[in-house]
Amino acid sequence: MIDRPRPPSARNAAEAMFKKVTEPKVEGPAKTAAVPGAKELVSIRIDQDVLEFFQEGGAGWQDRINDALRKAAGK
Repeated sequence: MIDRPRPPSARNAAEAMFKKVTEPKVEGPAKTAAVPGAKELVSIRIDQDVLEFFQEGGAGWQDRINDALRKAAGK
């Protein structure tokens, strides 16, 4: 008599498929800035009067908004 491998049971097959779809995905390393301290271009909506307030100071208004946001964030 020849020993043949037993076919996988339906339960084992179901468990293997379940394990495959429920295992946590391994993610790559966290996204880091290519250049330390580099600024990121974003688009935000600011009320017109707030924008005018910062622009009244002339050049550097974006830096002033950034400083105000940093202060509000407690940084």
